[in-house]
Amino acid sequence: MVELKQSALPAAGLRWSIAAKLVLGYGLLGLASMLVVSAVFYIGTIGVLDRTIDGRLLALSERLLGQGGRTAAALAPEVDRQLSDGIDSDREIFLLLDADGRLRAGNLSAWPAHASAGLFSGRVMRGGVATPARLYWSTLDDGGALMVGRDLSEHEAIRRLVWRALATGAATSLLLTIVGALLFRRQIEGRLGAIRSTAEQIEAGDLSRRIPVHGNDEFARLNGDVNRMLDRIELLMDGVRHVSNAIAHDLRTPLGRVRARLEEALRHAQQPGVLEHAAAGAIGDIDGLIVLFERLLQIAEAEAGMRAGLFEPVDLNRIAADLVDMYEASADDAGVTLTLALAPAASTLGERNLLASAVASLLDNALKYAGAGAGIELRTGATARGVFIAVCDNGPGIPAGERDKVTQRFYRLDQSRHLPGNGLGLAIVQATAALHDGALRIEDGAPGLVVRIDLPPAFGR
Repeated sequence: MVELKQSALPAAGLRWSIAAKLVLGYGLLGLASMLVVSAVFYIGTIGVLDRTIDGRLLALSERLLGQGGRTAAALAPEVDRQLSDGIDSDREIFLLLDADGRLRAGNLSAWPAHASAGLFSGRVMRGGVATPARLYWSTLDDGGALMVGRDLSEHEAIRRLVWRALATGAATSLLLTIVGALLFRRQIEGRLGAIRSTAEQIEAGDLSRRIPVHGNDEFARLNGDVNRMLDRIELLMDGVRHVSNAIAHDLRTPLGRVRARLEEALRHAQQPGVLEHAAAGAIGDIDGLIVLFERLLQIAEAEAGMRAGLFEPVDLNRIAADLVDMYEASADDAGVTLTLALAPAASTLGERNLLASAVASLLDNALKYAGAGAGIELRTGATARGVFIAVCDNGPGIPAGERDKVTQRFYRLDQSRHLPGNGLGLAIVQATAALHDGALRIEDGAPGLVVRIDLPPAFGR
């Protein structure tokens, strides 16, 4: 029983899938449309004919009563003339009775069954054959009766022809609707099947798979959006793998040094000052690890927008001036010339400490890699879209092929990792810029490098 239920689930899902519901909905809509069109067509043809016949019968009866009078004796000659004039006489029906019920004129031998005053439909005997007819019964002043009518044989033939045409058209339309709905369902299931197939392959571990994109319809645009999302996910997964490897490498080295120092201290525990020296070295290495995790936490906070609620107008000129004062002594020690170039006004909306920390990271990198004798300029400015703060140097710069990589976490141009640092500085700067709705741009300084943080104006968001 379990196997039967499990096998029935896919079939039930297929029957009540979105495609099946769409097919059912469009099928019912098509059927309703055909019924409405058929009703309008029928009323516009047979209904018009019915109303035309009724109008003619009423007009003929009024004309006879107006010309011949309202007695049987006076109407008999007029009825005979109508039957002998040869104008539509084969389809016209007349019956004139006097007050005693005797036939005075007409082409019917008997009063039709189920007759009623006014307009009514019935069957009359003509030439021994029962014929459908539309009749109008008028009572005369002398107690007699006048009945005028019209043979509906041709009318009924037209009615049957219209019904057959409508039935044939409805059947054809219904068939085309079913075929179109099935094709529509097949197309939808094919497009959705491609998405499901790609999702299954990605679930199996192949993150490089993408959904095929054909045309420019809604499915194509959706597939494109999903593919861009998958590109981002793949990039993030690659980043996670890279970060994991880099963290393992950057943790292994200081932890190895801590372990080596402690082992050395244990071996020479009796010597004075050995334990103190080992403890100091271990504390320094642990402090380095704490800084590493603090910088990772700083990136996470910036990417999560945790400080966006603290934004306020910030003067970039003030930040630049304070940082030049702070780094002037370090620049002199490194043999680097540090200068300042300020715009008349450069304000943005942000968190001052975060922006100052990001610019400080850029200055640290410039002092570290520009080299002795280089010149570094901290510059602010304004563009058509906002303001910027930039660090420019005339050092060796960054190769064009590496500029997109240096913002990755733990990526370092010094692959040997001999220089101090952990490869998180530019990643923090990029996350800070993104938090402020800005962007980090790394450009060729010809010579040197220009690293610029573009930000929106303080009151132009």
